[in-house]
Amino acid sequence: MASTGVALTDVATVAVLAFVGLRLVGVARHAVRAPLRARVVALWKGLRPRHLLPVPVVLTAVVAAATALVQVPGLDVGWWTALGGYGNPVTGGTEQTTGTPLELIVPLVFVVLLLPGLPLFAAAEERMFRLGAEGWSTTRRIGMGVVFGLAHALIGIPLGVALALSIGG
Repeated sequence: MASTGVALTDVATVAVLAFVGLRLVGVARHAVRAPLRARVVALWKGLRPRHLLPVPVVLTAVVAAATALVQVPGLDVGWWTALGGYGNPVTGGTEQTTGTPLELIVPLVFVVLLLPGLPLFAAAEERMFRLGAEGWSTTRRIGMGVVFGLAHALIGIPLGVALALSIGG
C-alpha cells in the first residue's frame, strides 16, 4: 500500500489550527459588537498604574522560570509541541510552516484576532482563579496560582512554561 505522505500529526495540526482560528474569529467578532465592546472598553479603562507597574518584574520572573524549567526533561513538552507546534496553538507556530510564508502569516493573523478578545479572556481568568483571593490563606493563594499555571497546559504550552505561569498566577 502506497503512503500518502500525510502524517497523522499533520492532520491533527491542521485540525487544531482550524479549531483555534475559528474560535478566535468568533471571539473577535463578538468582542467588537455591543454590548461586549462596551465591556472590553470598560476593562481597558479600568487599568491603573497598580495593575501595570508589577508587570516587568513578574514577566521577567516568569520568563526566567520558564527558561529554566524547560531545560528539565519532560517539562519541555506539551501536546502542541508533540504535534510539531511551538509556543501554543493560539499563536499558530508549527514546524510544518517553517520556511514558508505561513510561518509569519498564521501567527500574525491569530494574534490580530486574539487582541479584541484578550481583555475578556483576562477577565474570565480573574473570575475563575482569583475571585475572593483577598480572603484566602497564603497556601490557597499558592495552590490557585499553580492551578492557574497548569490550566494553561490544557491549551498546549509546555508543562515547564505552565508551571512558570504560576508565579504570576
